[in-house]
Amino acid sequence: MAEPVTPNAAEDDDDAEGGAAKAEGTSRRSRRGKLPKKKRSFWKELPILIAVALVLTILIQQFLGKVFMIPSESMESTLHGCTGCFGDRVLVDRVVYDFNDPSPGDVIVFKGPESWGNAEIAPQESGNFITSTFRWLGSLVGFAPPDERDFVKRVIAVGGQTVQCCDAQNRVLVDGKPLDEPYIHWLGEPNTQQAFEPVKVPAGMVWVMGDNRNDSCDSRCQGGGGLPGAVPVGNIIGKVRVIVLPPGRWGGVSDHNPQGG
Repeated sequence: MAEPVTPNAAEDDDDAEGGAAKAEGTSRRSRRGKLPKKKRSFWKELPILIAVALVLTILIQQFLGKVFMIPSESMESTLHGCTGCFGDRVLVDRVVYDFNDPSPGDVIVFKGPESWGNAEIAPQESGNFITSTFRWLGSLVGFAPPDERDFVKRVIAVGGQTVQCCDAQNRVLVDGKPLDEPYIHWLGEPNTQQAFEPVKVPAGMVWVMGDNRNDSCDSRCQGGGGLPGAVPVGNIIGKVRVIVLPPGRWGGVSDHNPQGG
């Protein structure tokens, strides 16, 4: 004989059915609430990515390092450059001289003092807005020179030292001692340097010369030579560290100290 269903058992069945219905409704609402999000179009995100990359590039080049194009031959054969050719692109360390003083042998990029003439790394400024904008963008990555009076040379002597040329063996002297300059590039004959009288470099300044010794207008001739040719340390943009382009020229830039220090 079957046992009668007790009231409690019936209530339990009703509760179970109600709970199942509620769970199913909740599940349906949950599924409706988790509809897949639409992915942003790549082409919509591209301008944002470009803007972020551009801002980062500007910040990095403004405060850490900047790429410069070498258009002249004054630093051959350490750095290659010529009018109308694809010269070396170099990465310049803008931070190093915040912590250290320039040293003999450093290859530096600097703004020419008022006494200096035409820049080596600056083109004629364009009055056309579009041309100027593309030139500025190109200068950020070294594909165009910046509109600045910039030069690249090697530090030969620093403040307090006396520099002159030459001894009987055609060598530059600093404080009466001949320099060891294996980086000098001679452009044809004769292999002799331009002589100049002793110059005591003022404190806070450097004396710079090009490696292409007979094809470089540097501290020896800028400003008429002598003291006007010295460069204030405050004008130095940074130290040339590496050649980044073209690929076949990748490598570090020697900072051999000609004074043997």
